[in-house]
Amino acid sequence: MFTPQGDPQAWMAKFADPNAWQSMMQMPQIPPMPQMDAASFAATVKEFGATIEPSVLARLQSDYMQEMGSLWQQMLTAKAPVIADKRFTSPEWQSNPMFAFNAAAYLLNARFLMAMADAVEAAPRAKQKIRFAVQQMVDAMSPANFLVTNPEAQQKIVETKGESLAKGIALMLEDMQKGRISQTDESAFEVGRNVATTEGAVVFENELFQLIQYKPLTKTVYERPLLLVPPCINKYYILDLQPENSLVRHAVEQGHTVFLVSWVNPDASLGNKTWDDYILDGVVKALNVTQEISGQEQINALGFCVGGTLLSTALALLTARGENPVSSLTLLTTFLDFSDPGVIEVFIDEAQVSMREQRLGNGGLMPGRDFASAFSSLRPNDLVWNYVKTNYLKGEQPPAFDLLYWNADSTNLPGPMFCWYLRNLYLENRLRTPGKVTVAGEKIDLSMIDAPAFIYGSREDHIVPWTAAYESVKLLNPKQRGRNKFVLGASGHIAGVINPPAKKKRSYWSADQASDSAEQWLAEAKETPGSWWPEWTAFLAANAGDQVPAPRKFGNATYKPIEPAPGRYVKVKAEKQGLASAFV
Repeated sequence: MFTPQGDPQAWMAKFADPNAWQSMMQMPQIPPMPQMDAASFAATVKEFGATIEPSVLARLQSDYMQEMGSLWQQMLTAKAPVIADKRFTSPEWQSNPMFAFNAAAYLLNARFLMAMADAVEAAPRAKQKIRFAVQQMVDAMSPANFLVTNPEAQQKIVETKGESLAKGIALMLEDMQKGRISQTDESAFEVGRNVATTEGAVVFENELFQLIQYKPLTKTVYERPLLLVPPCINKYYILDLQPENSLVRHAVEQGHTVFLVSWVNPDASLGNKTWDDYILDGVVKALNVTQEISGQEQINALGFCVGGTLLSTALALLTARGENPVSSLTLLTTFLDFSDPGVIEVFIDEAQVSMREQRLGNGGLMPGRDFASAFSSLRPNDLVWNYVKTNYLKGEQPPAFDLLYWNADSTNLPGPMFCWYLRNLYLENRLRTPGKVTVAGEKIDLSMIDAPAFIYGSREDHIVPWTAAYESVKLLNPKQRGRNKFVLGASGHIAGVINPPAKKKRSYWSADQASDSAEQWLAEAKETPGSWWPEWTAFLAANAGDQVPAPRKFGNATYKPIEPAPGRYVKVKAEKQGLASAFV
């Protein structure tokens, strides 16, 4: 195996002779069956405070042995087993019975291990952690992930006379320098050149954010502007990728004067910033500046993911102070109730949160690369092993994809802010209960926010489960639930949101009224082909006031243009990882 401490040229010299590298492509051995000893497995799960019923384990063992015996019979008769898994659908896996058997044996072992994990008797959180750990191991051990057991990669080496192997090693070395696996051709994009290109200007900045105002594309605009608050965990330009899939440009084209928060990528000098700082010096300040520039007492506001959590908290704080700055609130894939945080819950318990607080609670940075690694581990086959196979084993440069370019452009968070977020919201779920959390000296009560709400969830979201997003319907306007509109989009956390009408892709679900449960709402909802964006812009228009002449300049006498969009803050990169931690 190649190690970063070795000499790449010396390692590559081993492949100068075709006979040398072809000899490495010998048929892999039959993988050994996993240990079936009930006592040893029971002892293992006991370490997690869990148990497994011996009779259940015995039944699983029996089923496994029967299936493995049947699989052996197929191999002995040279009958290729049927394999439906997309990792093994290429002809190379079926061209030789040994490779087909190898894949089928792996899938059987994987099913057995996951069945054992599902059979464990434990508290819900402990069981989820066990299942997550087993799934990580199962996915990592796929024969598709290793050169010696991947016939696609071996065939490509032969066809290219070793060139694919050399390219794969070069791509791996490049990624080790970056400290992450490349998911797209990053050389194809540049912020401000072909992503984040909607015309605008920075009209305000402080140490936490820049406020961008975008140039109108219509002669008249709605009198109430729209403020967008993106997540501070990633760069803002997920909302402004390219003209054809930019939510920012779409809103501008609909006649809205759009302002947007571009969060800073914090360095060590901002390592002491708190959640209160992000509320007061971030969201509240952005609301106030947008009001002052537009001359409107009320504006429309949208929050995406943690940006929606920050925005809702800020609005509840202002409500407690007797202010009502918004005429409508839009929340995209946002947690207000953290009762069901989904799979990410495996990273959140008292021990892990306390560890973060000890390290970062009094200052420091939560590195953006840690967020990226955690999110990738939630879908390892799609976001990790798929690229190991294509990039390194097959030597294929990943294609250019703007969304994945953005995904790799990670940001840091100040430690105290991040730790407060983990404990008070994810771990203790305080935000949903009126008065249980205090921000900037005010007790927060989401039910007091006085504005109609458009709430969006993505059906396949693994970061904010759509049923959790639906819970916001119950927390906002609880006595006037008819003011809340919930829309469910197809696909995941990001792809579901970035679904422009021109693409005519996917579909969404909506209903005339909210229901007591997400499941009941879905049963009554109507599916509509295409993008949910027109549904949202209709809601926005109803709360945006009259049409007025479009502003002819950015800012005002107090807030003058500082620099053209996208501004400086969005171009600041997170620090790189060292070589040793690149593939941890």
